[in-house]
Amino acid sequence: MVTEKAKLIVESLNLMGYDVLAIGDDDLTLGKEFLLEMSRIANFPFLSSNVIDESSGKHLFQTHLIKNINHLRIGIFSLLGPDTFPNPYDPRRKGITVRSPIETAQTMIKELQPKTDLIILLSHLGYPKEVELAQNVSGIHIIVGGHTGVNLPYPPVIKSSLILQMAPKGLYGGRLDISLYSNNEPYFFNAPEKRNFENSLSQFKERVAFADIREIESWLQYNFGPYSRILHLARQYGIPLPEEFIKNIRDLIATLKAQDTNKQKGFRTKIKEDAEQILKQLRNRNEFVHNLVVLNEQIKDHPEIGRMVDAFRSKYPESEKTDPPRQEAPRPQIGVPQK
Repeated sequence: MVTEKAKLIVESLNLMGYDVLAIGDDDLTLGKEFLLEMSRIANFPFLSSNVIDESSGKHLFQTHLIKNINHLRIGIFSLLGPDTFPNPYDPRRKGITVRSPIETAQTMIKELQPKTDLIILLSHLGYPKEVELAQNVSGIHIIVGGHTGVNLPYPPVIKSSLILQMAPKGLYGGRLDISLYSNNEPYFFNAPEKRNFENSLSQFKERVAFADIREIESWLQYNFGPYSRILHLARQYGIPLPEEFIKNIRDLIATLKAQDTNKQKGFRTKIKEDAEQILKQLRNRNEFVHNLVVLNEQIKDHPEIGRMVDAFRSKYPESEKTDPPRQEAPRPQIGVPQK
């Protein structure tokens, strides 16, 4: 039943039009030879950049894939985490060696960078290790993670790597839309956050010529206070703010409080120029939009996959699950001494 279920999964992925599959620990449950057999019936490559066949000393599967889509060269590689196996005697590790993810990633990036515009890692390291990898290895644009099943509706950008993970058990599907303006820029901005900052800065630029103390102070605190999201984004994405921008805003506030009308106009003009300079830095920067899709009954099944699943269930019907008998704690009897 288990082997037929595995074949059903691969045949379903064929019909879905998958481009590639990254090897995880559970894929090795029936052994490396069975997984190799499954790879031969798949219409897409199985990838693993750091899993080595002990008998031959060679990679068990293809190490990477380069896809050319609308003149965009996308390099894809895959990593399996050694820590995903609970112990060194795990039977799933029989006949394979798992090399260091960090060293393998560095090797793959060195190989892929001259040939590609965008590098994607299909990771089965688990979220904490993916964060660690992003902190220590540069050059990966997008990490599509697995194993831990952490739901990240607002995916973080760690240094220059955008990390994606999805909740387990098929609760959601994830959709990532990217706008690539420059191959030289190492990271992607979160488009909604970037747009909010641009709108706020544009409005402030137009209003600073006549804004009063309260409005200016509120805008400064909201956008550049110690815990503000905008200040965090500026640091995270390396937006070089004009050195005098915030100082000029504070000096303008001081002149307004002192009612020094001679200096106010000069500060207002300079702040407007600085704001326009920041806006120019934000234009035509790489962006991403991440959306979750709830996988509910409203999403129709592929008819052929539905027929295959029905045939499998007819052949291997699931036993009905019964709830365990409910047990209640004994209730004390009134008037009876309790031990």
